[in-house]
Amino acid sequence: MLSIYTKEFKYNLKLAAPVMLGMLGHTFVSFVDNIMVGQLGSAELAAVSLGNSFIFIAMSLGIGFSTAITPLIAEADSENDFKKGKSSFKHGLFLCIVLSLALFGIILLAKPLMHLMKQPTEVVALAIPYLDLVAFSLVPLIIFQAFKQFSDGLSMTKYPMYATILANIVNVVLNYLLIFGKFGFPEMGIVGAAVGTLVSRIIMLFFLWWLLQSKEKSKAYVTNIKLFVLEHKMIKKIINLGFPSAMQMFFEVAIFTGAIWLSGLLGKNPQAANQIALNLSSMTFMVAIGLSVTAMIRVGNQKGLQNFKELRRIAFSIFLLGLCFAFIFAILFLVFHQVFPKLYLDMDDAKNLVDNTEVITIAAKLLIAAAIFQLSDSVQVMVLGALRGLQDVKIPTLITFIAYWVIGFPISYYLGKQEAYASFGIWLGLLVGLTSAAIMLYIRFNYLTKRLIKEKFLDNNV
Repeated sequence: MLSIYTKEFKYNLKLAAPVMLGMLGHTFVSFVDNIMVGQLGSAELAAVSLGNSFIFIAMSLGIGFSTAITPLIAEADSENDFKKGKSSFKHGLFLCIVLSLALFGIILLAKPLMHLMKQPTEVVALAIPYLDLVAFSLVPLIIFQAFKQFSDGLSMTKYPMYATILANIVNVVLNYLLIFGKFGFPEMGIVGAAVGTLVSRIIMLFFLWWLLQSKEKSKAYVTNIKLFVLEHKMIKKIINLGFPSAMQMFFEVAIFTGAIWLSGLLGKNPQAANQIALNLSSMTFMVAIGLSVTAMIRVGNQKGLQNFKELRRIAFSIFLLGLCFAFIFAILFLVFHQVFPKLYLDMDDAKNLVDNTEVITIAAKLLIAAAIFQLSDSVQVMVLGALRGLQDVKIPTLITFIAYWVIGFPISYYLGKQEAYASFGIWLGLLVGLTSAAIMLYIRFNYLTKRLIKEKFLDNNV
């Protein structure tokens, strides 16, 4: 019985591995930034955390919106309909460009909020110049996402991975040169990390476009794009898919961003500890994201073929594979919860030793909560991918809002007070929210696929 699912593991991994590595690449940029900036002190690490909290919200909207492109391309590809596929990509690209510019502008306008959020004064002073440059890097990042989602939809998942690997190499080199002022370059501190992020994302975008225009399968899609010749019907279709998908990702990312802000109310050390736990959790989450994209592609293909029994079997094979990975990550977090945080701070720094020790102690506790929610976090994002493949986005958007903001965030707020469980209480709320989302989204997927199978059976017997 189990073999009907496990026999799909090899192909699932073939599709998912490049996406996982590509998404890990995005997170690795933050990982490198955090480790290098952490050598400067806990205030600098907290500043990067605060600045990125604004970026994460905007990024969630941009990346979430761009996911509308993948199922449309996958469906058109299975139907061998080039015209439909190119139209989907062109309109998706146009909307991602507009959205990237809008989000950049909104972040610049939102900067004064930092002074009103009761965050540590020294952290805000460091965060604002960092935020300016990283906010601009959203423009090439979200445009890159349009090309990436298109490439994923054609099952060409390895090319975005290559672009992300190149971007990481550029980011690490520039960080080393500019944060610490090596080889005659100016010592820019955390602003140097922002410059590295901006330049690496611009290179990543142009390299992916260059790769896609050189491949036979994708060349005709990404060249001779008449970007301003638009159809109202296709724009509406992508917005109807993309906006709910953006809100789904926004609701989840926003609760983690809320955790950053709640941690800031406890002080710079809890905020720095939260950043460490969040960065480590984000890296394991990228594996689940890779399988979510695989679910979107394969479910989208089967939807195009109207083969709903096969669709359900393939989806369950992906869920099972993801749970296997999540269980392994949970064990690693439990075993090494006191070791991993030490990667981020300089324990030989006598000046900051007391602060750094407190940060590591708090982060170690948070990783225990992170270990527990590996399973539910993995399930909820994989099922969301499968539902996007079915082009079912409105009800899942409502589910994510209820799970994270009606159930999860109030628990984080109540238990995250200093007199309650402080930082650990914040993460207990995250755990409850993710678990609620996983359960409700699975119920939705199970209901929809059974209904589609039943309707197909009745149609065939009329």
